[in-house]
Amino acid sequence: MIGRYTLPEMGHVWSEAHKYELWCRVERLVLAAHAKSGTVPEDAVAPVAAAPPPTPEAVAAVEAVTGHETIAFLTAWADNTVPREAAAYVHYGMTSSDLLDTAQAIQLAESTDLLTARCEALLHVLRDHALEHRNTLRVGRTHGIHAEPDVWGHRVADFAFAVHRCRDRLLRARQSIAVGKLSGAIGTYSNIDPAIESEVLGELGLRPADVASQVVMRDGIGEWVSVLALIASVCDAIALEIRHGQRTEVAELAEPFGSGQKGSSAMPHKRNPVRAERISGLARVVRAQVVPVLEGVPLWHERDISHSSTERIALPDAAIATDYLLAETTELMAGLTVDAARMLANLESSHGLIYSSAVLLELVAAGMSREDAYTLVQAAAMDTWQSGAPFRETLRKHAASLGQPLDEARLDAVSSPERYVRGLGDVFDRLERLA
Repeated sequence: MIGRYTLPEMGHVWSEAHKYELWCRVERLVLAAHAKSGTVPEDAVAPVAAAPPPTPEAVAAVEAVTGHETIAFLTAWADNTVPREAAAYVHYGMTSSDLLDTAQAIQLAESTDLLTARCEALLHVLRDHALEHRNTLRVGRTHGIHAEPDVWGHRVADFAFAVHRCRDRLLRARQSIAVGKLSGAIGTYSNIDPAIESEVLGELGLRPADVASQVVMRDGIGEWVSVLALIASVCDAIALEIRHGQRTEVAELAEPFGSGQKGSSAMPHKRNPVRAERISGLARVVRAQVVPVLEGVPLWHERDISHSSTERIALPDAAIATDYLLAETTELMAGLTVDAARMLANLESSHGLIYSSAVLLELVAAGMSREDAYTLVQAAAMDTWQSGAPFRETLRKHAASLGQPLDEARLDAVSSPERYVRGLGDVFDRLERLA
């Protein structure tokens, strides 16, 4: 992921320098476990523990010759080890994927912890915003067309519960990716004791794979990246709502616009929803990583490396972009301007058409068949759409033509926005308990 969308903490997790630090950590623990069991000399442990990790530049220089990153890492690190002979026992009984998969599992777990904290921050902002606007009337829209009255807090509550579910999915996915292996070339423990795997992975906060080939099966990683795609999609849904709400014709919402911010190089009046649009765009990047990662589940026999090049791009990009999306969405919601007066004006702009469902039910309750009532209400509604006359006026006209009396008092009672949202109390009660 380019630096523009990389936040420092997540960028560090996926940096080459941190990767090699983790590789050193894994190798040191394995070496110490071997020495403890008597497999290798005890005096090899201290020199290796004292040797600083090789720099990415040093590894790259060796890899340019060897064409193998793990060997390049071991060679470059051996150059930092005094006496160098101690380095001979590093990587003892291991295969490259023991090191790579185990260290990558740590990176995935570290990423997940950062993302979980981001989800919780967004959840709290959404919950508080929804509760603040539990009585802010607006019109609900289906297919982009006015439907029935609603409150803005209801719409935001839907997003809050979605983020809550994503947070829980992320916690479950963490269990699936916090898995390592130290079982040798094809996972048979041919040159390493299972007890060493258990001891080392425990110290790393991982659990051993139930079974492994040369690699850990990629279904857990596939689950993880799929959860990130869901998180990105929920952020996209929030951003899309704000983008629509900020349109000139709607003008109910406005994302933060900082002092000195410019909206257009050509049109000084512009105040564009650029942050929301950026969220929608980057969500596509995260979703695009799902299929390439899932393609790493089917590999040839005990392993091929077709997954490796994909994961070098897809996993960091998915984590870094999701981290950025969550931070951006949180800031977007925290600074969102809600124009309650405009929401009310838009609700009233359809001349009462939004009460058609209540009118339909009242006519049925008064004794009309549903088909006749629907025909009457729809005809009056179409008249209002075309003429702009108030819905109650066209309703009277069409009812009179059919000799159908209207109970004006009952229609007054049901034609109020508050009637439509009176059942939302339980929703907001559940939202208050959300944690």
